Amino acid sequence: MTAIDWLAKNEKIFADKIAIREAATGREFTYRQFNQLANRWRMELEARGIQTGDRVSVLLPNGADILFILFAAAKIGAIFVPLNTKLTVPELEQIVASAQPSLLIFSQEFGYLAAELSSLESLPLEGVNLADAAQASPLASTPIDLEQPQMLLYTSGTTGKPKGVIVSYRQVLWNALNSALRMIVTSDIALIHTPMFYTGGLNVYALPGFLVGATVVIAKSFDAAEVLRLIDKESITTLFAVPTQLAMMADSPAFETVNISGLRSIISGGAPCPIGLIERWLARGIALRQGFGMTEVGPNAFALDASDALRKAGSIGFPHFSVEARIVDEAGRDVVESEVGELIVRTPAMCSGYWNDPEQTSAAIRDGWLHTGDLARRDDEGYFYIVDRKKDMFISGGENVYPAEIEHLLRAHPAVSDVAVVGVPHQKWGEVGCAAIVLKIGVACTEADVVAFCDGRLARFKIPKQIVFVDELPRTVSGKVRKAELRRSVAQ
Repeated sequence: MTAIDWLAKNEKIFADKIAIREAATGREFTYRQFNQLANRWRMELEARGIQTGDRVSVLLPNGADILFILFAAAKIGAIFVPLNTKLTVPELEQIVASAQPSLLIFSQEFGYLAAELSSLESLPLEGVNLADAAQASPLASTPIDLEQPQMLLYTSGTTGKPKGVIVSYRQVLWNALNSALRMIVTSDIALIHTPMFYTGGLNVYALPGFLVGATVVIAKSFDAAEVLRLIDKESITTLFAVPTQLAMMADSPAFETVNISGLRSIISGGAPCPIGLIERWLARGIALRQGFGMTEVGPNAFALDASDALRKAGSIGFPHFSVEARIVDEAGRDVVESEVGELIVRTPAMCSGYWNDPEQTSAAIRDGWLHTGDLARRDDEGYFYIVDRKKDMFISGGENVYPAEIEHLLRAHPAVSDVAVVGVPHQKWGEVGCAAIVLKIGVACTEADVVAFCDGRLARFKIPKQIVFVDELPRTVSGKVRKAELRRSVAQ
């Protein structure tokens, strides 16, 4: 099957409806203008010799231009490779060396990064300033097989070298279809505040929104007070946020007074939502819908219905329409109800592997099933729960310990603003838990207070034996704690 030119179709169906609005600049584009600008960028790419299969990288801030270039590349089968603008040149060098893009499109604010990358003898590529793009008339789209790569999305690399996830046209289409069935509708106005160089900024609401003709409002970055203001000003109906961001919004002075009545729901992912946080949003009439996904799968793979937000707090709900899910043991056998095992999934919204990395690909995708590396369980009603990352689990005195369980409890402590737990070496027990805690401003707490809070709520082998208080936790741009970095810092 060949890929469909979404924008060409939507120019006819939704013509004068607003497709994109930039919150910072006020620029807005109808679906007709969206397609026209993507076609002009397509001509720019072809004029510079870009062909099917070539990689096109961008160093751009959140905004409409990223989307114009993404869809322009899709019209000729070029592979879109967004670069993380928060990385250093040596970090970007790894990604560029892997992807080998033929063209790098950048804005003035990232010109210094582009210049250094373009000057590297080992990485020959052409740099194009966004302001220098041509304006030309479009040609017909190139037939593209659904299995061809549409994007390379490099993972944050929390455990080492970044991996280029091969996102095909098939994956993008099926993720959008799955999302449209359970998450987004034509009348939605979705807010994008997460970085658009990773899957959360592109594939949670932006691309699924365009499939169904929704309006996508783009914020340049996340700021709690600004996001609350935009929910009111832009009449936002839905958005995605990680629990840390939702907590920052709930702690904002504007939270109790801003008009957020237009919100249908919020999808939360990346970590479990504490019950207290769910209750704070419910008090404002908003259900936090826990979801689950990853760059390699969807990313929209599971979602909890809004009606279950409190009753099934902590659950990721059920798989999306085209997603099959199993929980298996080390031998690949399905585990029984309530038993913990690895979550594996099979879906047409699954990646094609890792770019130029057959070893990692064969390790992750086996017999058509993607092994997520997440430990999960299923309750007696069939609801799925993520217990922890497989690599984060540690064994203390022969007992399996899941840091996420401890973190969930500690977030309920009245003095705790943020927390992460890692396993650290111990002479007697092999490993024990270390809790890194960020305290709420102006609230005192001691190690003894934390241990006393855990006593009677956790089995003794689960109670952290080491507690450190930190100003902040190291996080990726997608909001995930860098556990490897934290483990190294507390072990010093």
